[in-house]
Amino acid sequence: MAGEREHIREIEQVLSGARSARDDIVVQSWLRCIDTHRLDPARPTEAYIVPDTQLREHREQSERLIAIARSGLETLFKQVAGQNYVLLLADAKGVTVDFLGDPLFMDQLRKAGLYLGSEWSESRTGTCGVGSCIVTGEAMTIHQTDHFDTTHTPLSCTAAPIFDTKGELTAVLDISLLRSPQPKVSQNLALHLVTASARRIELANLMAQMHSEWVLRFSRSPEFLDVDPEAAIALDASGRILGTTRGAALLLAQAGGIDWRLSPSPIGQPISRFLDMDVDDLPNLTRGRPTEERLVFGRNGSALFAHAIEPQPTSGRRAPVEVLPGPIAELSGGDPAMTAVQMRAAKLARTAIPILIHGETGSGKEVLARAIHDSSGRAGPFVAINCAAIPEHLIESELFGHAAGAFTGATAKGRKGLIESADGGTLFLDEIGDMPYALQSRLLRVIAERELVPVGGIAPRPVDIKIISASHHDLRQLVAEGRFREDLFYRLNAAPLTLPPLRERTDFEWLLERLVGERARLAGRPAKLSAAARLALIRHDWPGNIRELVNAVDLAVALCEDETIQPSDLPDFGASRAAPPAPSASLVALRAPSLEEERGALLAVLAATGWNISEAARRLGVDRTTVHRRMKRLRLEAPN
Repeated sequence: MAGEREHIREIEQVLSGARSARDDIVVQSWLRCIDTHRLDPARPTEAYIVPDTQLREHREQSERLIAIARSGLETLFKQVAGQNYVLLLADAKGVTVDFLGDPLFMDQLRKAGLYLGSEWSESRTGTCGVGSCIVTGEAMTIHQTDHFDTTHTPLSCTAAPIFDTKGELTAVLDISLLRSPQPKVSQNLALHLVTASARRIELANLMAQMHSEWVLRFSRSPEFLDVDPEAAIALDASGRILGTTRGAALLLAQAGGIDWRLSPSPIGQPISRFLDMDVDDLPNLTRGRPTEERLVFGRNGSALFAHAIEPQPTSGRRAPVEVLPGPIAELSGGDPAMTAVQMRAAKLARTAIPILIHGETGSGKEVLARAIHDSSGRAGPFVAINCAAIPEHLIESELFGHAAGAFTGATAKGRKGLIESADGGTLFLDEIGDMPYALQSRLLRVIAERELVPVGGIAPRPVDIKIISASHHDLRQLVAEGRFREDLFYRLNAAPLTLPPLRERTDFEWLLERLVGERARLAGRPAKLSAAARLALIRHDWPGNIRELVNAVDLAVALCEDETIQPSDLPDFGASRAAPPAPSASLVALRAPSLEEERGALLAVLAATGWNISEAARRLGVDRTTVHRRMKRLRLEAPN
């Protein structure tokens, strides 16, 4: 308490104009907390975790960046392994959309706000690494009592901004400690590492978005030009700048003899405005020449080493899928939300981190879990348990097994349970939200200690299992209602994956064709869709998701004549559920495999609604975030 009073007194002295030994960036943030955000240092506020639905919206909007940044996060996490750091990737609003931390400390991390879904905006939390970085656009360390709110003074947080190709701050990469007895200078290495990781993420993002344009990468040293450049820009065929990393914008301003703080954005300007070169010089800067000879000169006379990368031809295949393990790569046909899930699942497959899959009933949670197991390299079996399907009075002995004579009717030799049967492999706990509360503490011990005790047994048995769980329930809500253990939730939710419902997937026709082919082969008879049947299937909103689609295809394959599925062969969708208004023909085209057709269809709907996103989403039968995501992917912008 004395420490809190001293901290509050120091903030009050700064407010009154007294000199402070704190970094100026901290002092200015404290002043904003009082003058702009109207925060009170005497009223500490606990860390805030946004609701799951809101978190999903933030993650959807950041899905491309999450997929690109994940490799950088994992590399950084390995660099600081064993030092108790946790990594956060927050969006421009301060909400954590991805994180890496030690599963053993999940309870403490969540309480401290170093967790998925935590909001670290300066207006809510006060001076902090993420929030203050968003406001200033500068990398920084906010160490212990640098924090405005006394709730967070045990933490040491080091953050660096991530800018998009247009120069807008799009995310913050933060590396934090729950507590650090060391002085602030001890975090200088962390500041260097997180800044370098943010730079590499910006480079990867520019390369991914601008692969069909000329890219020019820079370094002050020829040795690092090809392996770890400092900055990069993208150029069109006329030599005008299409995009930059943050470092490149600063380099260009310096090379052009311009004060970068007063410089307009270089986007749209010719490269010759800043460097003594034009687009015709780019071929001379490719790998065909020795690195030390690839020099460019700024208008101010400065010299930089440069590496030009030619535009890459557009391919119908998606690069991310080509590097995914086969079982995971086969889960989608290019839907952006599914691609983000696949990329994350592939990264997690060979780790021991527990995975929690969210998704509506029938959306393919077990299929995803099995694909992760098949990509994990684990030699043991995949054991799936539906926690809602086993009678409550049997579930304990089914899961944990029993010792000899443990209860009336028990076998004389005892019996191995399903958990132990998964030893060396993967245990998939489907509908984990329906597990009886009394058994949840026993499962928690299995996850934490990697051992179990059979019913009626005494000696624990070690088990080596990868835990994947799934639920269509909102487990946070079940925790709030006292129906699910909070500590178990944090153990299971170490790495969440969210499957999109079938009605929101843009690869519906790919999935439909694949299912028709597979189910026809299983039935031992050829089958194909008529145009009318295809249209009827596309127009249905699929409340039962992929499971309902599989059943519909199985029925159609069984009933069709002359190898062609007609509408009369399909289920009577209206008999089981009142059908919503039929989507327009534009929605059908939106799900076509051709990007040109999809772009034209979406453009037609947007034009018909006067570019009203809400109305367009209503007509298409999707949510607003899906429309925004498609517009971004198809490069559609509203007219001025």
